[in-house]
Amino acid sequence: MAKRQSSTPTKFGGRIVRYLKEVRAEIGKVTWPSRKTTLNLTGIVLGVTVAMSIALGVIDWVFSKLFALILG
Repeated sequence: MAKRQSSTPTKFGGRIVRYLKEVRAEIGKVTWPSRKTTLNLTGIVLGVTVAMSIALGVIDWVFSKLFALILG
């Protein structure tokens, strides 16, 4: 019967260090957006979120009034 080799802490630690180095290298390759682009996109997301919230609120209000008339 073959013995399984246990993973020693140094081998495991070496894998973690290698992984973190690879992650750092990959992050270095990323093209990050400029501050202006980030602020513009954040504004768009917030604007769409507010607009959809208002639209869903109005639709909810209309349906609640409609059901109140039907069931009322």
